[in-house]
Amino acid sequence: MKSLKSGLIVLGSFVLLFLGACSNATQENNSASNTESSTAANTSKTETTKSHGKIEHSDKEHSHGGQVVESGQYHLELVSEKEGNNSHLDFIIEKGEKHEEVPNAKVTAQVQLPDGTQKTLDFKYDAQNKVYTAALPGNAPGQYPVKVTADVGGEKVDGRFTVNQ
Repeated sequence: MKSLKSGLIVLGSFVLLFLGACSNATQENNSASNTESSTAANTSKTETTKSHGKIEHSDKEHSHGGQVVESGQYHLELVSEKEGNNSHLDFIIEKGEKHEEVPNAKVTAQVQLPDGTQKTLDFKYDAQNKVYTAALPGNAPGQYPVKVTADVGGEKVDGRFTVNQ
């Protein structure tokens, strides 16, 4: 009877060691897999940043200091400046690699205010400055998600931006 108990204890110990070893191997494999995935993700981010950096670098001459979105063949940019109790918004839309101005678009924006309400803004074209302008009334602090839609000869072009107050 003593030898049977000793045998079961020894067998149980080996089973526990075996399960522990398998468990560690699985964790090491998962860790290695996660490391490889993380490295691949970081590489992708780096490559994206590098290629995006090239785009931004080559577009610096066309930038007006705002948030830029490339949508197909269009370069969209939203510049916001605080003016008293309002924010002045300038929207620039340019077409093609040469960034040709687009003076004939109908531009509107859907703005979500910090309290959750939606506001629609109609932009007017300022031919002298070659920008579309609108005023965002109010000065409540927070982030204002903005979806700008430009209708260029029946073609809809959208860009999403954030205005911080």
